[in-house]
Amino acid sequence: MERRNIVGALLQALMVVVALAAGVATVGGSPPEPIVKCKSGNSDCTVTNAFGTFPDRTTCRVAAVAYPANEAELVAVVSAAAAKKQHMKVVTEYGHSIPKLSCPGGPAGAGLAISSQKLNRVVAVDAKARRMTFEAGITLQRLIAAAAAEGLALRYNPYWHGITLGGLLATGAHGSSLFGKGSAVHEYVVGMRMVVPTTAPAAGGVHARIVDLREGDPDLLAAKVSLGVLGVISQVTLQLEPMFKRSITYRTQRDHAFESTVSSFAATTEFGDIAWYPGQEKVVYRDDVRLPLTAQGKGKNDFAGFQPQLSVLISAIRKSEELLEETESSDGKCLLAKIQVNTLLATGAGLKNDDSRLIDFTGFPVVGNQSDMQSSGSCLTGKDDGLLTACGWDPRLDGFFYHQTAFSIPIPTVAAFIADVKKLHALRPGSLCGLDLYSGLLMRFVRNSTAFLGKTADCADFDMTYFRSNDPEDPRLDQDILEEVEQMAFFKYGALPHWGKNRHVGFIGVSDKYGDRRDRFVAAMTKYDSEGLFSSDWVDAVLGIRGKSLSLEKEGCALEGLCICSRDEHCSPAKGYFCRRGLVYKEARVCRKSEKEDDAPIVHTEL
Repeated sequence: MERRNIVGALLQALMVVVALAAGVATVGGSPPEPIVKCKSGNSDCTVTNAFGTFPDRTTCRVAAVAYPANEAELVAVVSAAAAKKQHMKVVTEYGHSIPKLSCPGGPAGAGLAISSQKLNRVVAVDAKARRMTFEAGITLQRLIAAAAAEGLALRYNPYWHGITLGGLLATGAHGSSLFGKGSAVHEYVVGMRMVVPTTAPAAGGVHARIVDLREGDPDLLAAKVSLGVLGVISQVTLQLEPMFKRSITYRTQRDHAFESTVSSFAATTEFGDIAWYPGQEKVVYRDDVRLPLTAQGKGKNDFAGFQPQLSVLISAIRKSEELLEETESSDGKCLLAKIQVNTLLATGAGLKNDDSRLIDFTGFPVVGNQSDMQSSGSCLTGKDDGLLTACGWDPRLDGFFYHQTAFSIPIPTVAAFIADVKKLHALRPGSLCGLDLYSGLLMRFVRNSTAFLGKTADCADFDMTYFRSNDPEDPRLDQDILEEVEQMAFFKYGALPHWGKNRHVGFIGVSDKYGDRRDRFVAAMTKYDSEGLFSSDWVDAVLGIRGKSLSLEKEGCALEGLCICSRDEHCSPAKGYFCRRGLVYKEARVCRKSEKEDDAPIVHTEL
């Protein structure tokens, strides 16, 4: 059968699959496996993340894992490790950071993983001041529910509620808003307790101490976004506000000149975001505003991408995308993305006007309490159904496997960046449809931060998610275009990376972008962990300290973003992919499928 007939038949089948996926109600959702697995009790363990692999695909081995259940036990754990100079890292319940933040430094396999899974309680409530103190291992889902029970709300937060308070603070996670202090959760931290190692033991031979940071303490500006290298966050006090309601409407239009509206939309829409589907030349504005608690509406947010999905459907969608890659069908991806996006919007993308009704979504606007609208993740909350249903990225399935690049560009230069991406689309129509399959280029808004490793300006934060090959030596369809977008963002526009996402490429040169803020962070790092027991080679390389480097140049390294190609062998010449210059951003160096002689070879230069 000819290639086009194969793809045509595939797409017809996929129309049925997508329609079925949208119409199937699932109540299960097998919970994910633990991210720490041990061979003997709590010893001889491996650490991974929710996706089952780190960006470099190496295994993280640790000597043991500890599960402290309170602050006193946490002090004892840190003290015992510090006394024998053992490297440590905190691991969270679900491990949703993509970079290797949770793997201890030091000799391979000799480190300690400290799980925050049991540190998940509410510590104190100050109703008058509208403040609550939580243990750092509490998930965002439990935190939101606990605050709602007190009539309080966290103003802004990430969209996925399976992350922990300590984890989201360590990586600077955020929602979307330029209002007030902005959408980053760390801006609402008014107190924090950390357990840090000590070089000289205190009374009783204890090699750890509690650091209690309050508003006005300059070290709090380091601890708010810490990458987990200052010690273990034990407790966090957040400034909350009275419960309120939100109204959400998705508004779709063509993307013609939409870049000129980004700044005004962000300035006038408190919780709004923009999903740009460049392959379809379509943009979806989320008109998301605050309403008083007296407003009518019992809406809920159960985002479709975070719902439990039938495993057979997850596998079918993945297999279809693999076939489109194999047959090099960008047009096939465009058609599939169009079906998928239209279905998503027609069903409210998981928004529910009132989930007590037979039909959950009856139309926009959807109005509901902040606690029901601000985040979701129902694929984590169902009962185990034997993996009949699960989160789409569960590594036990032959399901979604992807790269995620996230970067923040200052608001004044966002329009120019979007215009450059449009030029790429014009040169290679269809080449960006792979993004459309994964929510397009999602734009959220983040304020300039006081935290040393927070944002350095008011930004639009772009999330782009795209197909990742199961075999790291396999190039991807249109990978050169996606690499050019990535390099254009980080090097032409000086974007800052999201600390909990990104391939290695996103962190190249990042320490220079922070200037003296990076220096102040490193000073705090030295103050609280002078021997680097909570650091690692990856963090040291990102911060540019201790002589470590992010460079992982080897054959095929550019295929997975472990390097920027400077020689053909960094791509896959055997499969027809050579190192070439960007089409719009000429300084970019990307892996492009081409004839060897089609243009001059790359000469290595530093970006």
